Amino acid sequence: MAPAALLANWNAAWRALGLASADEALCTELQRRYGEPQRHYHTLQHLGECLAWFEREQALAERPGEVAIALWFHDAVYDVHAHDNEARSAEWARGAMLAAGAQPEAAERVHALVMATRHDAVPEGLDAELLIDIDLSILGAEQQRFDEYERQVHAEYAFVPEAVRLPRRRAILQRFLAREAIYTTPRMHALLELRARANLARSIAAMA
Repeated sequence: MAPAALLANWNAAWRALGLASADEALCTELQRRYGEPQRHYHTLQHLGECLAWFEREQALAERPGEVAIALWFHDAVYDVHAHDNEARSAEWARGAMLAAGAQPEAAERVHALVMATRHDAVPEGLDAELLIDIDLSILGAEQQRFDEYERQVHAEYAFVPEAVRLPRRRAILQRFLAREAIYTTPRMHALLELRARANLARSIAAMA
């Protein structure tokens, strides 16, 4: 997604929240974060792909502005050696919303949406379901993009010995494959479910 399109999406998200002015400096800082050198997958490419899916599917959202802001912040903090990236990203999102004059209830909902991207529980509510489907859309990407994604993830964790990294990665992918449904929103399920399962099975087999 081009810089102008990113900024347009950012401004539209804040307008949807009923807030007239968006902090463009914060938008720039978030883009800088997504460009940090330790990132290979959790980059502006991933953010742009997520926002593009959101623009196509936002009619499903109960509170589209909140989903958009949650997408912007969901990987805002990304330290490959840390285990609290989602919590720190969620705190940043909540603080940014409160500073902009958002209602505390809205800030709490966005905090919860960002925390849902830990993928450790079934998402609850239409907005969480849409957010998680968008975050996992890469699993159902065309084969070439999915394979690129796998290389990018392995590059982020290249410091972990392969004998440890491959079994861990295989287990993560297996948990997604074992779900009754990877995608819960009807259109994304129809578009991505079968391809995601094929991608996951192929990647798991390659790491066996």
